[in-house]
Amino acid sequence: MKYCIVILDGAAGWPLPELGGRTCLQYAAIPNLDRMARGGMLGLAHTVPEGMEPSSAAACTSIIGYDPVADYIGRGAIEAASMGIKLADDEVALRLNTVTLLAGVMSSYAGGHISTEESTVIVTDLARELDDDVFRLYPGVAYRHILVVKGHPELLDLAYTPPHDISDKPFGEHLPAGKGSELLLEYMERARPILAAHPLNAARIAADKLPVTDMWPFWPGVAPGGMVSFSDRRGHSAAMTSGVDLLNGLSVLAGIDRLELAGVSDGPDNDYVAQAEGGLAALADHDLVVIHVESPDEAGHAGDIEAKVAAIEAIDREVLTRVLAYQGALRVLAMPDHPTPIALKTHVGEPVPFVLYGPGISPNGATTYDELSASSTEKIVDPGYGVMELLLAR
Repeated sequence: MKYCIVILDGAAGWPLPELGGRTCLQYAAIPNLDRMARGGMLGLAHTVPEGMEPSSAAACTSIIGYDPVADYIGRGAIEAASMGIKLADDEVALRLNTVTLLAGVMSSYAGGHISTEESTVIVTDLARELDDDVFRLYPGVAYRHILVVKGHPELLDLAYTPPHDISDKPFGEHLPAGKGSELLLEYMERARPILAAHPLNAARIAADKLPVTDMWPFWPGVAPGGMVSFSDRRGHSAAMTSGVDLLNGLSVLAGIDRLELAGVSDGPDNDYVAQAEGGLAALADHDLVVIHVESPDEAGHAGDIEAKVAAIEAIDREVLTRVLAYQGALRVLAMPDHPTPIALKTHVGEPVPFVLYGPGISPNGATTYDELSASSTEKIVDPGYGVMELLLAR
C-alpha cells in the first residue's frame, strides 16, 4: 500500500453572497474531490488546537501526524530550517515580510506580491547594510524572509500580529509590542530609508507596482529540540513537495525527504502537473508523499474569489486526476489545513473537511466534497493529527 496526502492550503472558507451563499469549495467544479467523497470517508478535522494561532504551522503539523502542542516549534524556526539556517541556543528566528505601509494602512502584507528574484536583491542589499553582531537577515521565497536575532530571548514574549491579519487596515496598534520591542522597532526604522532609496522600488513604482516600504517581523522561534522522525514514528518513509518554506521546514525537521521540483511555487503560476507527477514519482522509493499546494491560501489572503476558485479547480483537475489514476494500491487523504475566508483575508481555526479514499476505506454517505457536506456526516477527528491514524490504519 502507498499513501498520498494532498493539502489544499486555505481552500475552506465561509459562504459568500457573490457565490449565491456558497463557499468556494461548494461553487468550484471539483469532480475528483466529489468522487472521493462519494466513494470514501468524509468528515471534519480540528487541525488547530484550542487557543493556538490558526496558522499553517499548527495545522500542517497536525496533518502530517504530529501534535502541534506537544511538538510545538515556533514558525520562524521552522522556516529557518527550510533555508538551512542553523540557530544557536541564544538566537531567535523571526519571519520577516516585505510589506507596503501607506497612509497608516497595511496596503500589502506581501510588498505588492514581489517576486523572489526582486525580493532577493532587496533583502540581500538590506543585509549588507544592517547585519551585525545582533542581526542576520536571510532572503527567502517571494515576500517571506528570516531575521535571526542573537542574545535577545525576550523577543519570544512580545505581542506580534501577522501582517496578513490586518490587510487594508491601520497597522499602528499592531506593531511588535512588549518589553524589548524597541529593538525590532528600531530595526524597522533603519530599514525604511534603505528601502525608500532602493532602485528596484523606483522601478516598481515606474511599472505601477506597489513598492516595498517596510520589513515586518513576527512568528518567533528558537532552535528546535528535535522531532521524532516520521519514519521512526510511523514506520513509513515519506517525501514532500511544497512551494513554501514552512512545509519544507517541517519536512526537514520531521526527516521527510524534500522534493525539489522545477515550477513548484506558492501562487497561481504553480506548475500543478509537475508537482503532481513529481510527487507521485517519489512513491517509487517512498511509502507516502505529501503534495502541498499553497495557491488557494494566497488567493484567500488577497480576497480574490475568482483566483481561489480557480486554484481549487486546478488542484482537482491537474493534481487529483493524476493521483486517482495512480497504477497501484494507493490510499489518498485530501484536505485544507485551515480555512482562509475571503471576507477576512486571513485564517480561522475552524475544523476543515477531509476526505479519505482508496483501499480499505468505506463510504459514509456523502455525495459532495465541501464544508457543509463534511459537517453532515458527523465524522469528527479531534485532535486533527488523528487523520494520519486513519490514513495509515490497516
